[in-house]
Amino acid sequence: MAAEALYRSVLYIPASRARAMDKARGLDADAIIFDLEDAVSPDEKPAARAALAEELRIGGYGHRQRIVRINGLDTDWGRDDAEAVAGMDCDGVLLPKVDSPGLVDALAALVPGKPLWCMMETPRGALNALAIADHTAVAGFVLGTNDLAKELGCATGGDRSPMLTTIQLCLAAARAAGIVCVDGVYNAFKDAEGLAAECVQGRAWGMDGKTLIHPAQIEIANSVFAPGDEEVALAEKQIEAFDEAVRRGEGVAVVDGKIVENLHIETARKTLARAGAIRARETS
Repeated sequence: MAAEALYRSVLYIPASRARAMDKARGLDADAIIFDLEDAVSPDEKPAARAALAEELRIGGYGHRQRIVRINGLDTDWGRDDAEAVAGMDCDGVLLPKVDSPGLVDALAALVPGKPLWCMMETPRGALNALAIADHTAVAGFVLGTNDLAKELGCATGGDRSPMLTTIQLCLAAARAAGIVCVDGVYNAFKDAEGLAAECVQGRAWGMDGKTLIHPAQIEIANSVFAPGDEEVALAEKQIEAFDEAVRRGEGVAVVDGKIVENLHIETARKTLARAGAIRARETS
């Protein structure tokens, strides 16, 4: 059985920077978003497209999920990006500003068989999130919180509460559809404390991981989005107690003074599965 794909740390890398793409082969990120969109200037886009195809052909990215963010299909570069990515050795194609399932249909026709990822960064996209997530080609959501804040016209500092409803619409849709949902970036890449706080917040919401703009952010994201020793120990304790209760013909157990039911066991098993996937990654 293949190991669970992890998305604790999802690092953006400009496809116009060959040195950065090469360095990514040795970074401890779970996934890489090779960016043909915002990080690449218009005059660099054709060369970046060709450089990325060559780097992916060379390979060597190991366990890292390779996702390519193309330009929107309504731009001068989007269709050329999609046609090029259709032949690239990647694990997914990320489309910006997905507002409706129709945009997913259009991209799926251009990159047949590729798992599609959607940037959720507009109010309309959030309101259509479930229809987008339910599309059979969609594998995951990436929150574009910078663009989302701009589109909402809300404050961008503090605890992100002004955009919380919109974010949670996307997260709820992802969970309903059983796809991955990755939190937006933290812009102050030298602020380790602020990044850690936002990762803790995102994990508490239920995110699978964090998109990152600098390699220095990887370690923090990997740590926060991994089950801690206490979580693993509690999960093991809950499963053991519940199994014992079932053997006695009972439907619930008590651990540390709290009721443990089947729903808690499902969560505990997911915790252990994630911890196991991380251990396997670290020892491979």
